[in-house]
Amino acid sequence: MTTQTAFRASLLDGAQPIPDGLIDGQGRPAGRRYAVYRNNVAVSLREALATGFPAVAKLIGAENFDNLAGLFLRQSPPASPLMMHYGAGFPGFLEDFPPLQHIGYLSDVARLELAMRRAYHAADAAAIDPACLVNLDEDALLAARLTIAPAVQILRSAWPVLSVYRYALDPTQPKPQAQPQDVVILRPDLDPEPHALPQGAADFITGLQSGASFGTALEQAGEDFDLPATLGLLIPGQALASLTL
Repeated sequence: MTTQTAFRASLLDGAQPIPDGLIDGQGRPAGRRYAVYRNNVAVSLREALATGFPAVAKLIGAENFDNLAGLFLRQSPPASPLMMHYGAGFPGFLEDFPPLQHIGYLSDVARLELAMRRAYHAADAAAIDPACLVNLDEDALLAARLTIAPAVQILRSAWPVLSVYRYALDPTQPKPQAQPQDVVILRPDLDPEPHALPQGAADFITGLQSGASFGTALEQAGEDFDLPATLGLLIPGQALASLTL
């Protein structure tokens, strides 16, 4: 193993021995300094993960989360120096981690928290004037293509994921009911806002995101789709970025 490879491997795994031959700028042995640095790196990454997934941390407890973060770090070290990207693989890690598979909703809560982070860091986009839709005749509206703002994120879950997320962070919220939830994350101002979606709305929004016309997205949403309720979320949420006729 090369010195550089050994340095990185030991840095991310406290069980590994300190690499041989480390010296400081004065040529003195630097094993103790390396140990301090390694501990600081591990603590910083655990804190970054806890900051990015606060609901998951609440659901399993701080001590369990800290231990889990250490395991995740060794399995999935940072791929980027930008901490905003750290933890992208955490939902999948939770889903595949045997001791936690009895908490079926946990990985989807992590996906929700990750989607909120992505919404926060997404590019800005100016919203359309709602009058643009009102002034179209039916044929023009059905043929139109609406661009969804980059910050908009969709999560479809077999669990009451948004209710669990809210209850984990604030136990005064209503207790989650056992039912699936589709969630949209909007960013009308600076902070992402998650909202539960009515039936068919996730299909409608993902259809628009894929470039489908308004009419095609409506068909994908199904007969029970509540268009007014969905537009009532998307328009004030500044989710509609452009209109192409």
